Amino acid sequence: MKKEQTPAAEEAAVVNDTAHYVLRLYIIGTTPQSMRAVGNIGRICEEHLQGRYELEVIDLSQRPGLAEGEQIIATPTLIKKLPLPLRRFIGDLSQTDRILLGLDLREV
Repeated sequence: MKKEQTPAAEEAAVVNDTAHYVLRLYIIGTTPQSMRAVGNIGRICEEHLQGRYELEVIDLSQRPGLAEGEQIIATPTLIKKLPLPLRRFIGDLSQTDRILLGLDLREV
């Protein structure tokens, strides 16, 4: 049985299908957890946001000053800058369903 969508939910789905995403992934070096996070978010973006995203990977071992400005307290940390609202994800991003839900790419 298919769940009926409200007009607001339908409008949100259309916006999410066309929205341009700006993502920043903060890592430290080439640790296994950092490399898993890079691979996982790359796969998620290619499968669900093809052609509609900018992903910047920032190595805080090379640019440590950025950690304070973005209030990074753990790595890897993914920040969804756009579309609003801003969201943060900490960890290797292996929980795909949770990431898709947080990026508003999947319904509850």
